[in-house]
Amino acid sequence: MRTHIFTSIQVLPRPVEQVFPFFADARNLEKITPPWLRFNVLTPAPLEMQPGARIKYRLSLRGLPISWESVITEWNPPYGFIDEQVRGPYRRWRHEHRFKVHDGGTEVSDRVEYSVWGGSIINALLVEPDVRNIFEFRRQKLAEWSLQDARS
Repeated sequence: MRTHIFTSIQVLPRPVEQVFPFFADARNLEKITPPWLRFNVLTPAPLEMQPGARIKYRLSLRGLPISWESVITEWNPPYGFIDEQVRGPYRRWRHEHRFKVHDGGTEVSDRVEYSVWGGSIINALLVEPDVRNIFEFRRQKLAEWSLQDARS
């Protein structure tokens, strides 16, 4: 099983005290996920984020409904957390979120390790382009959010 790695780094002009809570609220995933995925968080609120917390989602990929469940395996506010797929479309998905102060703002870094059914060809043709598009959409939405009034 080959593991693929995707990384993204973005600096937001907000302090980590505002950025981390945004990411710590699983409901905000719906705001930064492309509409073509029809992404919904199914786990009822309030959801206490901590190691062992499980989050259920539903999405649609290429018209196919997909159930996804992840578990928080590391929780270190306000510096980072890790979520890992328990059930979902990947053979393996481990998403590491890190936050650090950067010139009065916050550097947000993502490192995703994933493996796919069908191997490298399926990854190159379908999965990797989708992951890149999802994170590009996310980058745009986070930039918009970071420029909104801090009370939003």
